[in-house]
Amino acid sequence: MTDSGRTDSREHYFTARPATADERRPLDVTLAGRRVRVEVAPGIFSPGGLDKGTAVLLEEVPDPPPSGRFVDLGCGWGPIALTLGLLSEHAEIVGVDVNERSVELTNRNASALGLDHVRAVTPDAVADETAYDLIWSNPPIRIGKTALHELLRTWLPRLTPEGVAYLVVQKNLGSDSLQRWVESDLRMPCTRHASSKGFRVLEVRHP
Repeated sequence: MTDSGRTDSREHYFTARPATADERRPLDVTLAGRRVRVEVAPGIFSPGGLDKGTAVLLEEVPDPPPSGRFVDLGCGWGPIALTLGLLSEHAEIVGVDVNERSVELTNRNASALGLDHVRAVTPDAVADETAYDLIWSNPPIRIGKTALHELLRTWLPRLTPEGVAYLVVQKNLGSDSLQRWVESDLRMPCTRHASSKGFRVLEVRHP
């Protein structure tokens, strides 16, 4: 996988159990204005650093509320979930990923940073009735339109009545068509919150 989050033909970061060697290495990165050291490994999304889309999301979204229930959908090694944890110490934050290596890394990184209010799980560990005040996500566009729509159809309706979701999507990978789909299929208000460096940040509200 490259730093942009792309994979080669042998494996995808959305594999539940990556076949590549689980070779951990440290990574120094700035999250929430703080220089931190995290652990990364091959076979996950963007192990070489902070993905460009994720960086745009973190730069453009409003600060999260001090408390509430938040989810990072597609957490990878945890940059979004960890940022939420650093900014909102009284919130309950969960990172979700089908990749079990990603889940383990996010949990290890949260523990190393003393963020005991941040945890990561696979999707089947989350109860269907769980509602969220905030969703931040760099969704896995490359899983294909059908799978992506099913993912968002599962999670976006879990917003609380006052909840909001922010999704970052590369413009040339269909951000505008995804915005139209959210509005027409899910019937949820979806607006362009920001546009930067070839990415759109979409804001989704409870209907």
